Amino acid sequence: MVRLPGRSETRRSRPSGQPRAPQGPRKDTAGAKGGRPGVLRAAVTGRSVAGQVFLLQVVIVLLLVVSAVVAQVLQVQRDSTREALNRSLAVAQTFANAPGTAAALRAPDPTAILQPKAEAAREGSGVDFVVVMNTDGIRYTHPEPDRIGKKFVGTIAPAVAGGTVVEKIHGTIGELVQVVVPVKDAGGKVVGLVSSGITTEHVGGAADQQLPLLLAAAAAALALATGGTALVSRRLLRQTHGLGPYEMTRMYEHHDAVLHAVREGVLIVGGDGRLVLANDEAQRLLDLPEDAEQRHVLELGLDDDTAGLLASGRVATDEVHLVKDRLLAVNQRPTDLRGGPAGSVTTLRDSTELRALSGRAEVARERLNMLYDAGVGIGTSLDVARTAQELAELAVPRFADYVTVDLFDAVLNGEEPRPGTSLRRAACNGVRDDAPLYPVGERIRFVPTSPQARSLTTGQSVVEPVLREAPGWLAQDLEHTGKIVAHGIHSLITIPLRAGTLVLGVANFYRSEKPQPFDAEDLALAEELVARAAVSIDNARRYTREHSMAVTLQRSLLPRSLPEQGALEIAYRYLPAQAGVGGDWFDVLPLSGTRVAMVVGDVVGHGLHAAATMGRLRTAVHNFSSLDLPPDELLGLLDELVGRIDQDETPADGAAAVTGATCLYAVYDPVSRVCTVARAGHPPPALVHPDGRVEFPDVAAGPPLGLGGLPFETADLELEEGSRLVLYTDGLVEDRDRDIDEGLELLREALGRAPGASPEDTCRAVLDSLPNRPSDDVALIVASTRVLGADRVAEWQVPSDPVAVSEVRASVTRQLAEWDLDEMSFTTELILSELVTNAIRYGRGPIGVRLLRDRTLICEVSDRSTTSPHLRYAATTDEGGRGLFLVAQLAERWGTRYTHNGKIIWAEQPLP
Repeated sequence: MVRLPGRSETRRSRPSGQPRAPQGPRKDTAGAKGGRPGVLRAAVTGRSVAGQVFLLQVVIVLLLVVSAVVAQVLQVQRDSTREALNRSLAVAQTFANAPGTAAALRAPDPTAILQPKAEAAREGSGVDFVVVMNTDGIRYTHPEPDRIGKKFVGTIAPAVAGGTVVEKIHGTIGELVQVVVPVKDAGGKVVGLVSSGITTEHVGGAADQQLPLLLAAAAAALALATGGTALVSRRLLRQTHGLGPYEMTRMYEHHDAVLHAVREGVLIVGGDGRLVLANDEAQRLLDLPEDAEQRHVLELGLDDDTAGLLASGRVATDEVHLVKDRLLAVNQRPTDLRGGPAGSVTTLRDSTELRALSGRAEVARERLNMLYDAGVGIGTSLDVARTAQELAELAVPRFADYVTVDLFDAVLNGEEPRPGTSLRRAACNGVRDDAPLYPVGERIRFVPTSPQARSLTTGQSVVEPVLREAPGWLAQDLEHTGKIVAHGIHSLITIPLRAGTLVLGVANFYRSEKPQPFDAEDLALAEELVARAAVSIDNARRYTREHSMAVTLQRSLLPRSLPEQGALEIAYRYLPAQAGVGGDWFDVLPLSGTRVAMVVGDVVGHGLHAAATMGRLRTAVHNFSSLDLPPDELLGLLDELVGRIDQDETPADGAAAVTGATCLYAVYDPVSRVCTVARAGHPPPALVHPDGRVEFPDVAAGPPLGLGGLPFETADLELEEGSRLVLYTDGLVEDRDRDIDEGLELLREALGRAPGASPEDTCRAVLDSLPNRPSDDVALIVASTRVLGADRVAEWQVPSDPVAVSEVRASVTRQLAEWDLDEMSFTTELILSELVTNAIRYGRGPIGVRLLRDRTLICEVSDRSTTSPHLRYAATTDEGGRGLFLVAQLAERWGTRYTHNGKIIWAEQPLP
């Protein structure tokens, strides 16, 4: 093989007429001739003599500048201290010797006289303070009035003796100089002291004015040093190129080693078309003979296109030439562009393997992008069908031309799948809409030989490269599969959707537009896509199951219908939360004496825990209301219950606290038209008067349930007949986009637009006025009040005498006759006889009897005693004890409720 030029011995033996191979020194010379930037780069490196001189000059200039700056700063500090001392001393002496200063010190209130003068002197002289004090150091003046009357901080003994005190201290405002001088009266006696001071930084400033001048001078000196160095370096660089002989030899050897080591072919062709240099890679790529150098390029056995390009010397950029079995990218540039010798330099790059690798890399990149998109694009919602559709939309057309997803019905309902081959199509997507595939929603039963059935049975993926040659797939439905093949669909991958040990369904990938059948690499990508989608589908399935359970639980806990009662005309609405299951609830509870209780509550949070807690609170309200407790006492018991729930659950399993629960409880009496309301952290009720006026009654809020420690307060609202009382949860008036005040105003406007409307119309108007669907669940009750007229109420006062029982019976008989209820006289007389007798015997007067005719006939006996009677079963030998037993047998319901001044025993009988 011919020895390559460029080595030292070859270079010495080359004839003088030959062009020199190495171009390194020639390039350096061009760089040196390039002007001032090349000179500066060589100089500032410090590797040449000129560079070293330049660095020395820079060091000298910097030392001079630093010395000047330090000297200037020290001089300024000394001058500042002297100036501060002189100014402070002048101000203090002037003020001490001013007319009236000594007299003011003997005045009853020296501060009133001296403070304005001291502040005027301070502002006029530019000092930081002027302080006048007595000989004990107690201040009479100070710029900050709160320090007047306090002890002066500093040395005053020499000044008390008649001297002057000058001292430098570090005060709250920084380094300062302060002076203390005596104030003497006409006899020369020291009657007070004056101190003045100023911080040294307030009398400085010379350094700030002179320092820029010094820096400008330093910059000018550096510029002159740089210019001088550049002039010296330019001549040196022209002669040595900035390098010594040893460095030039090393550079030449390195260039030669790199030239033959690179994986890119390099050819140098002279102006006469002869090959001057070819490195090892060029000889390998072009398969040149060993004596190729110094031969004409047309004689090297190359193809005509490549040889013509090398001989022409024209400019070429990434021209692709086929040389035998290689694709070579050729770049060519002439060498005489900057005054060099005639000829050209050509580089060769083998792109055969690069193109193949580039194609594979592009495919791999696209697949990685698809997997990334699958990670962020599949499972954006917790809906099973939507998640399946996202898989189909992602894969078309990037991977397949048609994609279908078939799931078990149980999966769509949130349950675990059951074994079988009957599925329902959950998603379908393709490049065209007219493909003869089963539509979404259709139930499909796959035959055992089909790829889908085999995939479900074995849990393994199945690839059918050519569908027209797959008898198992064709046997599914000969007519249907024939249409699919005729449509051009030719290849299939079926992959089971596996989530752990569960098989949720199958995903099918079809190709029609792309002629290549699916291969092993396509199967690996499809399995990865399906694996990610299966996890998201299973998550959606689990959420669907939990959501269904929570919804079922919530619906079972909310009232399905309202009980019959005559005091209120009620309409209600419940809007579930957009996401999850909320804890809002409501109820209507008939009470004794034709009264009705209404309650709304809210448990903060969503999910099963909120729904279960809501059920417990609703059950507790039912139980507590049966005791006929006032609203404030009922909320107190509910508060204790929530506190016990927190104590029992939180330490055990970390369950969420229920302190976020709120509640409003209202009891309406149609006889007195009084509604008693109490609330625990709940929004206030709205009241619509018969004339359409809307207000939010002032009801004390109280703390949310579970906090404990604070009592609840009640408010009594006297309502006109036809008034509408509106109870609601915070989801109606509060949202992420608006605060509660704005929501209450919107509610007020909605209620005001429908004066005289029925409760049903009011509910509709309120919900229609919402700007958008609330994110939280909403419970709404609208109750229109009714009044039990005086013609349906009868009352008597009974003296505490057993003889009065007969009079009560007679009065009751007459009243029942007026109401056309004569047939109820016997039982009613018997009930009232027993109740009144018990009140006379065991209670305290006055005793009252009241009859109420509503949906039932209600008998009430009241007294001032707080002792409640108890039903007991008398023995056969007992002479008494059977009264309440008879009452319980004759009445449909009976009970006791307590009032603020006693109790009421009541009994209800159904009307005939």
